[in-house]
Amino acid sequence: MHRDTTSSETTGSNTSHDPSPAGLQGTLAVELQLIVTDTELSAELQRHPEGRARHDFAIDAMRIGALALRRAQGRIDADVVRAEGEKLLAGIRGMLDDRQARIDEQLVRTLAEYFDPHSGRFHQRVQKLIMPDGELEQLLRRQLGGEDSELVKTLASHCGEGSPLLKMLDPNASNGLISSLATTVERTLGEQRELILRQFSLDNKEGALARLIVELREQHGDVSKELRSRIDAVVREFSLDHEESALSRLVRRVEVAQKEIRSQFSLDEENSALARMRRELMTVLGQHRTSGDVFQKDVIQILTEMITRKKEAERATRHGDDFESEVFDVVQSACQGRGDIATRTGSSVGLIKHCKVGDGLVELGPDHAAAGAKVVLEMKQNASYSLKDALDEIEKARKNRGAASGLFVFSRRTAPDGLEPIARYGTDVVVVWDMEDPRTDIMLTAGLDVARALCMHSPVSGDRAADFEAIDSAILSIEKLASGLDEITRFTETIKNNSEKILKRASLMRTGIAKDLEMLNRAFADLREYSSVT
Repeated sequence: MHRDTTSSETTGSNTSHDPSPAGLQGTLAVELQLIVTDTELSAELQRHPEGRARHDFAIDAMRIGALALRRAQGRIDADVVRAEGEKLLAGIRGMLDDRQARIDEQLVRTLAEYFDPHSGRFHQRVQKLIMPDGELEQLLRRQLGGEDSELVKTLASHCGEGSPLLKMLDPNASNGLISSLATTVERTLGEQRELILRQFSLDNKEGALARLIVELREQHGDVSKELRSRIDAVVREFSLDHEESALSRLVRRVEVAQKEIRSQFSLDEENSALARMRRELMTVLGQHRTSGDVFQKDVIQILTEMITRKKEAERATRHGDDFESEVFDVVQSACQGRGDIATRTGSSVGLIKHCKVGDGLVELGPDHAAAGAKVVLEMKQNASYSLKDALDEIEKARKNRGAASGLFVFSRRTAPDGLEPIARYGTDVVVVWDMEDPRTDIMLTAGLDVARALCMHSPVSGDRAADFEAIDSAILSIEKLASGLDEITRFTETIKNNSEKILKRASLMRTGIAKDLEMLNRAFADLREYSSVT
């Protein structure tokens, strides 16, 4: 707290540093008597000695406090001014928004008044202009239509009767355009005609015709001589009287070429091309004749042996047993190379009571993917058996012998007509085999391989359905190739004419069947590998 007493008096313009009132001279001075009770302020004042030092410190402190209070008061005034300014701006913004709304409303009314499509002034004005018999139509009619229009009047004044243009184009007018043009053209044509006549007149020595005649007379002699010399040279080249002429040389070359050609195509000349070709053809034909004779003798000998064997077999009392024995021998030979076991079972009873159906049995060896599976064999040389009988019997044989697949072998001599050499029916294979023709052994071997492959369908082989696509494809290919044996039979009837065809066909069949058998063997090997892994 403090207590002060103030008094003021006006003095001169100078300020005295004397702290006493008597020291103030010539300035606005305020006399203060202060009792300072604030602890901090009293402590600060007491740090200074009494007198001038304390007085100056107090003055400086008061000055600093006064300036701080003034600055704080100015800040408060600025905040007040800013607040009032924002209020003023908000009021002005509201007034402007109201004004903008009124202007927009007035503009909409004004535009609607002028441009409304139903009642606007602009629309009404346009309708007045373009309506029938409107202002625009009346203006165009006045300017362009009718005999009294401005356009008609203007054209009449410039192009009509009595106009300067028609007067100028009048052919009867002496000073008109047509009269002047005719006069000018006639004068120009006359000058050109006289000029041309002078150029083609012989009286004018400098004319074009006169100069041409002089030049022709000067050059005619040289041209005639040169032309005559050239004609004589051409005649000499095409004359046979002169040995070195072009025609004489050509005739000599043609005669030489003709003699050469005649000598090359003559059989009288031993070294001619035709004679050499004849000798080569005769040599080739002789070789073919010799090889054909040898082949014919071999075929006749083989056929004779086959006929002899056939007759002997027919005379035998146990011909059916011979057929079964022959079939079993071929099957047994094939099984030995594959590790399978072939057994004759025709005299033993099978799984069915008192049933001996099933002439033979092939048990697959350990190298096969379906090791232990069985193929039953039925061999018949009996003309009474049909295909249906064969399928029924082979099915019964499978059940009787516990086999996975069956192989039925027909004798070619007693097989039904139209039967394919090898065919598959489900898990059974039917083969037509000729015991007198060793070349059909491959059909029997192929049928056995197909039956062995079909054993893979049994439960012994496991689930390998995807591998049978290649096996089925090979079986179908073997069946197709086997049908070619019938063609070989037909070819042998005309052995002389078809010997080469037989050899070629047989070679192709052997190659194809061997390839399919190799594919079957690869399939078996894959299945064996799969079986060993699993």
